[in-house]
Amino acid sequence: MLARLSDIDRRAFRQGARDYSPTLMAIFSWGLVTGIAMSKSVLTVPQALTMSLLCYAGSSQLAVLPLLAAKLPMWTVLLTAAMVNTRFVIFSAGLAPHFSYLPMWRRIVLGYFNGDVIYLLFQKKSFQTGYVPGKEAYFWGMAACSWLSWQVSSIVGILLASLIPDNWGLALAGTLALLPIMVSAIANRSTLVAVSIAGLVSLLAFDLPYRLALPLAVIAAIIAGSAADLMVERADLRRIRNSAGDSP
Repeated sequence: MLARLSDIDRRAFRQGARDYSPTLMAIFSWGLVTGIAMSKSVLTVPQALTMSLLCYAGSSQLAVLPLLAAKLPMWTVLLTAAMVNTRFVIFSAGLAPHFSYLPMWRRIVLGYFNGDVIYLLFQKKSFQTGYVPGKEAYFWGMAACSWLSWQVSSIVGILLASLIPDNWGLALAGTLALLPIMVSAIANRSTLVAVSIAGLVSLLAFDLPYRLALPLAVIAAIIAGSAADLMVERADLRRIRNSAGDSP
């Protein structure tokens, strides 16, 4: 596949894979936990494998398992999954200016392979909007690593779940594995404010049904981060005006 790409795309693809590689152990750990949880739930092994391949969304997969076990109506399961994945609407809005020139089917494929860490690392590159040589290949370098790591770990968890004791606390281990990724995303004060508010809201709303705590935390983080950015911009403008006023 790489042989058919241009030199720029090949370098970008490899760079995307290298940039994503530090997170592989955390993603592998989270996928393993999700696979074990699916296999130990009411799902059969074929059903768990199908969910892993089609859904490719660990948070929503874990969120719907208790609902399936309780035999709640399917609309409840679908609503919960949709609420948990609301953040991907925001991710799509962030990626749209970069890939709007692509055909619809390619944008849909990009959406399937997108993920939290992929979006974070992609935005850190500060690409110009519109077509940029190597930009899509860079995305695919990260996406390929993420998808393969997730599916391998999830399938291993599904197939070996019977060997894992229930009292090992793997859900906590998976969460702890993702914490370094979240901490590395805190690049400025606005991000710190957004993360802090998101954590507070998620704790306060933890007992709400349908996992509403997650979308509420995402919305609160966006509002808090935007407000913090606005305050920083206004403070910078005041400093510029004061400096201009003090100059002879």
